[in-house]
Amino acid sequence: MRRYRIGEIAALSSLSERTIRYYEEQGLITAHRSRGGQRWYTDEDLVYLKRIIELKGLGFSLQEVRRIFELKDSDRSGNLRREALLAEYRKKLASDLEKLEALKKHIDELEWHVHQLEKAEDGFTECPGSLCASCQYRSRCTFFRSEGEKPVSKSE
Repeated sequence: MRRYRIGEIAALSSLSERTIRYYEEQGLITAHRSRGGQRWYTDEDLVYLKRIIELKGLGFSLQEVRRIFELKDSDRSGNLRREALLAEYRKKLASDLEKLEALKKHIDELEWHVHQLEKAEDGFTECPGSLCASCQYRSRCTFFRSEGEKPVSKSE
């Protein structure tokens, strides 16, 4: 079993020594101590640090990571951990999909504004004209009227 000092494991994990100590304080990893009190870590600790980085990158909080890690001691088969992780991933996925949908709506709205401003060369007071009938944004355009009606002036 290889032993790493805190500086070595920090370099291998791309984390700062302070972050590693913080993860210790939070109960995510446990440093071993030499007789002189110096911290040392194992390959297993490195795996845990990389797993923390991975889970944080997926949006998990340290509290959620700790809950997943705590199952290790009571779950020899790994099934409880797998189920807990699956539930957490599904929850994150649902949350991220909601955020994505909101972002898509925001992008669509920005595209609409860009389109309106591009077509309004002489100011933004008159309907851009015949293009309105085929415009993909006509359902929310304040200038557009149904076919057969004349374009609307902003002053109307």
